[in-house]
Amino acid sequence: MRRYILIILFMPFMIIAQNSNAKANFKVDGVCGMCKVRIENSTIKLKGVKSSKWNVNTGQISLIFNEKKIKLNDIHQFIADLGHDTDKIKAPDLAYNSLDACCKYRDPTVVMDHQ
Repeated sequence: MRRYILIILFMPFMIIAQNSNAKANFKVDGVCGMCKVRIENSTIKLKGVKSSKWNVNTGQISLIFNEKKIKLNDIHQFIADLGHDTDKIKAPDLAYNSLDACCKYRDPTVVMDHQ
């Protein structure tokens, strides 16, 4: 009987300790469907990322990730290294320049073509 009481007492702590999923939403620059595929398919492959959805119209990414496996700043850096600016980290020029011509979100002409 004591064993069952102990299990019941400690069960909530065990459940809370296992839940380390976090949600994050932030801005990621991009302009087209190719950007969407690149951002979502790359970030979902990161260890600890469970869900990744990027909205082409708003530029907002919605993530669910395990904070014990990956830090939010590491996700920002990873996306910047893909060539996409985030609201915290600007993509290196080398990464940005490697994007396809239709994905050059810093070029006003390209942005206008996608509106």
